[in-house]
Amino acid sequence: MRIGIDFGGTKIEAIALGLAGDTRARQRMATPRGDYAGSIAAVVGLVTAIERAAGASGTVGVGIPGTISPATGLVKNANSTWLIGRPLQQDLEAALGRPVRIENDANCLAVSEAVDGAGAGAAVVWAVILGTGVGSGIAVGGRALPGRQRIAGEWGHNPLPWPTDAERPGPACYCGRHGCIETFLSGPGFAADHAARTGTAAIASHDIVAAMRTGDATAAASFDIYLDRLARGLAHVVNILDPDVIVLGGGLSNVDELYAKLPDRVGDLVFSDGFETPIRRGAHGDSSGVRGAAWLWNDP
Repeated sequence: MRIGIDFGGTKIEAIALGLAGDTRARQRMATPRGDYAGSIAAVVGLVTAIERAAGASGTVGVGIPGTISPATGLVKNANSTWLIGRPLQQDLEAALGRPVRIENDANCLAVSEAVDGAGAGAAVVWAVILGTGVGSGIAVGGRALPGRQRIAGEWGHNPLPWPTDAERPGPACYCGRHGCIETFLSGPGFAADHAARTGTAAIASHDIVAAMRTGDATAAASFDIYLDRLARGLAHVVNILDPDVIVLGGGLSNVDELYAKLPDRVGDLVFSDGFETPIRRGAHGDSSGVRGAAWLWNDP
C-alpha cells in the first residue's frame, strides 16, 4: 500500500492507494498554519488514521509547496513559510519510523497524471498548475524530474516570454522581481489585469470567464489576452523540453475554452514546422497532488 500526503496551505490531505491505484482510504484536516511541530503531528496523525482505516501499513510520500534543498536538507521556496529552513524530511522520518519521500506539489501532479492520468503512457509529461499560484512539474517515465537544485519546473518564476512594451516591467512578484509568469497567469493575476484594463473593481477570474460566456466584450478581450500570454509561456517551454503531453491543473484548468484555442496559439510560436503535443485537463482534478505523492514510491 502507498500513502500520499498533500501538504497544502489550508488543508493536509492523505490517501492510501492499493498497488493497482485503487483508493483504500482517504482523510483530510485543516493545516496548522504557522505551527511546525503541529504540522509534523498532523501528518503523523493522518498516516496513523489512514493505516487504521485501510487495515495495513504503507510507504509514505509527501507533496509540499516548496522543495528540499540538496545543499542543506532543509525546506526552501515554500509558500507555507513556517516550513522554510526546517529539516522536514528528517523530522517526519523520525516521527513515523520509516523513510519518507518528499517532492514539490507540482511534481506530484506530474507524477500522478503520468502514472494513471491524462499523461498515462507518455514518456515526458509536463504538468502546469494555473491557480492561486502558477508552477509546473515534470515527470519522465512516470517519475518526478526534480533537477540538480530541485527546482526543475519552476516555470512561474521566469519572465513572461516575448513581452510587449506595455507588459514591461510587469507586476511585482513576491519573489522580489517583476513580470514573473505567475503575476500574469495566476487567477489573482488575471483578475488584477482585467481590473486595470477596464478601470473597474476587481472580480474573480471565474467571474470574468462567466461574463465572457454571456457576450461581455471587455471580459472576452481580457480572456484573449490571458490566452495569448499562456500560449507564450507554454511555447517557450515546448521549445526547450518538447514534452509528449502537457497537462493542466488548478482552478483555471477547468475553463473549457482553453483546450479549443490553445493548441493553435502555441503552435504559432513553437520553433517547429508543426505542433502536435496534446494539451489536456488533468484526469484526477484536485486529487492529483495527493495521488502523486503516493506514487512517489512507484519503484519497478
